Formats: sequence, C-alpha cells, structure tokens
Amino acid sequence: MPIRLQDVLNHPTLTAADPLIRAGAGNAARTQLRWIHSSEILDIAPLLDGGELLLTGGEALALASEERRVTYIRQLAERGVAALAIETGVALPSLPSSMVSAAEAAGLPLIELRKVVPFVSVMQAINSSLVSESVSQLRQADEASHAMAVELAHGGSLDRILAVLAGITHAEVTLASLTGATLASAAPAHDAADAAGAAGVTGVTGVTGPTAESAPTPEDHARLIHIDVPVRGILAAQLLLRVPPGEDENLARTAGKRSVDILALAMLQRMSPGLREVAGAALIRAIDSGSQPWRLQQLASAAGIPVSAPLVAVVVRSEISQQLRASVEQHLARVARSHATYVDNAELLAVASLAGEATEASRQVLLAGLMELPAMAGTLAAVGPVVAGIADAPWSVSEAKLTLELADSPRHSGPGSDGGHGPVIDAEVFAVERLAVQALDPDQRRNFVRRQLGALLDHDAQRNSRLLDTLAAWLDCGCNTAHAARELHLERQSMHQRLRRIFELCGGDPRDTGRLAALHLATRLARLA
Repeated sequence: MPIRLQDVLNHPTLTAADPLIRAGAGNAARTQLRWIHSSEILDIAPLLDGGELLLTGGEALALASEERRVTYIRQLAERGVAALAIETGVALPSLPSSMVSAAEAAGLPLIELRKVVPFVSVMQAINSSLVSESVSQLRQADEASHAMAVELAHGGSLDRILAVLAGITHAEVTLASLTGATLASAAPAHDAADAAGAAGVTGVTGVTGPTAESAPTPEDHARLIHIDVPVRGILAAQLLLRVPPGEDENLARTAGKRSVDILALAMLQRMSPGLREVAGAALIRAIDSGSQPWRLQQLASAAGIPVSAPLVAVVVRSEISQQLRASVEQHLARVARSHATYVDNAELLAVASLAGEATEASRQVLLAGLMELPAMAGTLAAVGPVVAGIADAPWSVSEAKLTLELADSPRHSGPGSDGGHGPVIDAEVFAVERLAVQALDPDQRRNFVRRQLGALLDHDAQRNSRLLDTLAAWLDCGCNTAHAARELHLERQSMHQRLRRIFELCGGDPRDTGRLAALHLATRLARLA
C-alpha cells in the first residue's frame, strides 16, 4: 500500500518538528512518497528521481537570492519531487512568501518545520517502511519488464508493448518524440473498454491512449510522470505515465524506468533515425571542427537546412545539456525555418536558419524565446551573429563560444549598466570585446585604456571609488543621465556630481568632442584588463 505524505507528517519523528503545510495543502493527503532525502545543496534537483520528500535545514536558502529560491522550488517541482520540508529557525526565521507562492503555483507541497529534529532519525524510521514497499514495486516492475521483452521478441508493436506497462501500472502510457509527437500509446484494459463502449465498438484489446500533450486536470488530480528514453546514449523520446488517483505512483515510476531499455531497443528496431536527423548531427560536428564549405553544404542539404539561407548558431553549456535538448529543439522548431542540434558532453550546439526577410527580427524572437525557457535557468548560453549561409556557420559558432568565455570570465561580467547578464547572452552585445581580444594583444588593450582613462583609474585606486563603473553605465545608457542614475540606484544629484568629477579627470565633457567613442571603447576594454 503506498505511503502518503500525510501519513509521514503524522509519524512521531516528524510531529516533533511541529510541521505546518504552507503550500500545496490540497495535494498532501494524496501525495505518495518513494523516499525521504535530506540535502542543503540548491542544485539537488538533477540528482533526484522524483517521489522524494526532501528535508533541508534552510541555511543555503537563507543566503540565496529571491530568484534562486524560486528557481529551486520550480526545479524540484519539474523533477517530480513529492514535497519539500524546510526547517525554520535562526538562519531562516520564516519561509519567504516568494517560495510559498512558487510552490503553490507548481502544486508542490511545501512544509515548514518549526522545531529542530534530527533528519537522520526521520529518514531511518520512515525509509525502512519505504524500502519494504519498494521491494514489492521492484518485483512487479521486473514482471512488467519481462512481459514487455516477450512482447518485443514476438514482434509486438510499440502500442502492444506499452499496453503491457499500462496493464500493470493501471496508468495511461504514451511514448512521445522530443517534438511532442505521439509515437505510441496505451491505456489500462478497463479504460480502453470504457472508451470502446462509449463509441459503440467491440473487440478492443486495450491499445489506445492519450496524446503526448495529455496533462492532469484539476478534476481528477492524475499524476503525470516523465521518464527520459535515450537510444544509444542520445535522448530520443519521453515516456509519459498518467497515473489516476488512488493508483501506485511509485510502481508506475519504477516500472517505467525498468522499461526504458526495452523501449529503446524497440525504437531502434522499428524507428531507426532518419537521414535528416543523422545528417543534422553530422553537420553540427562538421561545423564545430571547421570542415570545408563544400562538406557543410552537402550535409546541410541532407539535413533540410537551406545552404544559402541566413542562420545563427546557439551554444549552451550545462551539466544537463542532454536534458535541455528537447526544450531547445521545440523552441527552434517554432521560430526557425529549420534547425539541427548536437550534444557533446556538457555542450549543446545548434544552428537555426532564419526567414530571408527581417532576419534580425527573427533572431531577436529566437533569442527572447530562449531566455524565457524555464529549462535554461542555471545554464550559460549564447546566440551567435547572423551569417549569410551554412559556409559561414563555423564563424557564428566560434563567436558564440568566445562570448561565453568572455561572459564567464571572473573579471568580466559583461556590458550593461549593472554589469550582469542572464543565462542567455546575445553575442552582438559583446561585439566590441570579441573584436578586441581577437585584434589587439593584451598590452595594446592595456595601453589604450591607460591613455584614455589613466587619471580616472588612479582616482578609483586611491579613493576606493567606482567612478569607472559610473562612466561605463552612463555611456552604455547612451549618455542618458536619468537612465544611468536609475540603473545605478543613485539620486540624480549624486549622479551629476559624479559625472562632474569624471569629466574633470577625463579632460571635459566628451559629448562636445570626438572622444566619446574612444572613452566608451576604453570602458569596455577595461573590463577585459
């Protein structure tokens, strides 16, 4: 019998912590647990399998920004974590309202532990019961895996293979491609029979089911479990199990994971990768290695990418690049004429062809969409410059990679009045820096900065002031004093006083001379020094 969150909260080891459900209370009674885990690491989500009650002392959260706290909640919810319990006290007196709101929106039960209890004792007491439950689930999952293997050996279709899984888990099961298309589906026999009866059909064998977009509704509170299905080490599909209320979610999750290898083998036998996908991966590898233009043109044609169409490169660096691939590909499919992607260790590379007209507008749409992808949180990505055709794609890739190196430099936080940047960076924002590091050696850059800003740099060093940052913000804002003051969180009068001192050190107001461009260049190069 599944162990539920409410049962655990009533266990003596946790009642001593005086738990209070702060968000997702409506889900607590029916939330099933697979395991109890404790961690203070904020990037724990990728290391979890789903179904866990996560315990944390809150010390890391106390030091994190509001944005990071909200991201933490969202990542746990997306990973399928059953609930999060946070101990409040000296480090974290109360749960931030932003976290409560984010948990409520995500449907993640959020529990405040108002008294200190030893997490080890809690885990030892409750996980022992969960282990006993998991033994039964593993036995049933192995039975399902064996039955699916038999169906595969007898030449059964993907639908029939999934029907075995649906019958044991009592869940609606869908195998979906990375673009969301349904490859196969099945429902429990009683669901299929009900559907057939409603349609006046007889003789249904239980092979039917939802589309890849099926999602739980507030009325039935079904749980949707996502499981990645890699083929030869490359993420190829997702297995979706829609578990009705009252059924064992942990059994569905365990059986689904045990079926991954069989589904991968079935996909290899029945749905080998098409020429376009193979050519796309080969094209990206050729671009990254700097192959000859004729080879790139040959592969681009096979991959469905116009040889002479404008395109941009996208480079993403993350420890979970393989998991990000589906989200990035879905976005590119929406905004680009055609695209190709390839993952190499922690780097995701992509090229996307743009519409022939208004290419810069198309690029901005692509860039903005990547910035809005929830999956991009915690990554570092860059969109390269537009190039005229596939022959110039290696340059766009190399410029995107250089942008990432510049943005990730500990001494350079990027152009902009606040010096910061988000997870997705426009390579064109770093055009000056890219040109400088490629065309000027370090000594030339230092000498130029010194000639333009020497007195200002000496003043900052002697007074421990930040006039250079003020000048950079003012120039980045187009010499708009009011805008720069807002960006720096200064009173306008303070901003004017700083500018007067800056002008004294720099030989006057540069707006009345031809020195404005030189000063702006020098402030940008100073960040590379």
